[in-house]
Order: sequence, then structure tokens, then C-alpha cells
Amino acid sequence: MTDKVSLIGVPSDIGASDRGACMGPEALRVAGIDKMLKKQGCEVRDIGNLEGPKNPEQPPVDGYRHLEENIAWANTIADSIYSEMKDGRFPIMMGGDHAMSVGSVAAVAKYCAEQEKPICILWIDAHADYNTNQTSPSGNIHGMPVAVATGLGHPDLLAVGHAIPMVKPENVYQIAIRSVDKNEKKLVIDSGINVYDMRRIDEIGIRQTMQEILHEVSEKNAHLHVSFDVDSLDPSIAPGVATTIPGGLTYREAQLCMEMVHDSGLMGSLDIAEINPALDTENSTAKIAVDLTASLFGRQIFPIHSLYQGE
Repeated sequence: MTDKVSLIGVPSDIGASDRGACMGPEALRVAGIDKMLKKQGCEVRDIGNLEGPKNPEQPPVDGYRHLEENIAWANTIADSIYSEMKDGRFPIMMGGDHAMSVGSVAAVAKYCAEQEKPICILWIDAHADYNTNQTSPSGNIHGMPVAVATGLGHPDLLAVGHAIPMVKPENVYQIAIRSVDKNEKKLVIDSGINVYDMRRIDEIGIRQTMQEILHEVSEKNAHLHVSFDVDSLDPSIAPGVATTIPGGLTYREAQLCMEMVHDSGLMGSLDIAEINPALDTENSTAKIAVDLTASLFGRQIFPIHSLYQGE
């Protein structure tokens, strides 16, 4: 993982029903994400916020809300993130709703293909985000990015990527899942993606969950793209999201997840999505996102090998 980090603001909530995620990038800046990264030894370049189409007021068309606008955003994001990676930098996409990850995954997948390196995705989310226009109750594209990444969706959304699928389904690992739409479930089960829902995490623990995932990613010698939706966290610690679902990751579970990702040395790109300051209290959700990102970038209580040499 390079220590040259690029912050890329994506102020869009066009993929969601509720307004407010467009303020997520500024919430992360106010919470001190740049200062934290510099403290962790990173060289930080904040390229500012990307510009895209505004939210039109219109009903879904063919089961998609704001399809053309989401495609435009995704292409803009993909171009920007790809450019930063070609410059040898680690991109952090600061969302914005999770539909924006269509663009980030497209960029990372294209870069990895050119490097002849597999890509794996760690999708940390309360939702599977595996809807299509035929299964989505709302038509919101922030419920579709994993399906798009693995080859299901509108042809113009799929065309954002360098290939179809952008990512092999078996290279997608989801954790913290606890809300899946009725007709979405069959697509998830049939897809071949790897799902660690909250029941499975309750049964085996976050440590074994991450050990299994990171072992497989390492065996594949893959670039790990982490896509972190803050609604993966329990609402008691992260209230500033539009789709709060009880029973999410605790603070310590989330910290261990991030610490183990860092220790693996596999992560090469990051999304932070769905922070909605309009629904937050004193910017607490952005603050916890920055706190968890610090662990992704190596903050430790003690150097791990100094205390755990016997394990």
C-alpha cells in the first residue's frame, strides 16, 4: 500500500431516496480525515469535489431512478480514480451514496486488469446492494452497485467498466449484511458472492470472518478494494445514515475488521459511503468513520508483534 493518498470528494445523493449524503465529503473533511492520514505518515492530496448532474425530480423509468445521472456520475468518478491510481496513488472515494461505487470499482478493476492482478472487494454494508430494476422496490441505484460490478444491470451501467463483469462474483466478500430485499435474496444466493451476514458473524465472530476472507484474498494474490458503507455499523454508534438497521457491527468489531485489513497489507483502494450529516448528531458518524479509517491505515494501540509473538 502506497503512502501517497488522494482524497476524492463525491457529493452526490442521486442514487438514493433521501437527500443529505451529498454533504458526506465535507463531513469527513470537518472530522479531520486529512490530518488523521498525515498523522499516520501519509502524503495527502485532496483533489476536491467532483462535479456531476444534480438531482432531478422525476419518477423511476423502467425500474431505475435517475439512471442517466448515475451513469454520468459513475463515469466521472471512474476517470478521476483511475487517473490517481495511474499516478501511483491510493484513492479514497469520499461519498456520497453507495451508487457511486459503480465508478470506483470500475476504475480499480480497470487498473488491476492492466497490472494483470486480480481484484477482490470487501463490501462492508448492512445491505447486499444486489438489486436490479426488476427486484428493487424503490429503483434506487445505491441498492444495485454489487450487482452491476458482477455483471447484472442496465447495459449503460455495465458499460462504465472495462469488462463485464468488472469483478468475478467469487471475488466479492460482504460482511455485516442484515437487510436484503425479498426478491433480491435469490439473486444473492445464485450469484456466487461470499456473504457473511450478521448471523454468521454472531456465530463465528469477526476475527474468524476476517481471517477467512483475508486468507482467500491473499491466496488469490489480489488487490483488495474496501467499500465501507457506514450503515454497516450499529445505529447506536453511527446514527447519521439514511438507512439505519439495528444489529450492526459494534465499535470493537469494526475496529478489529479494519485492523486486520491493515495488517494483511492487501488493501489498495477505499470507498467511504452513505454518511448523511442531515441525520447526524454533532458529526459523530463522520468522526467514527475517520477513526476507523485510522485503523485501516495502521493506527495501533501497540505494535502487534511486540505483544503477540507467541500466536
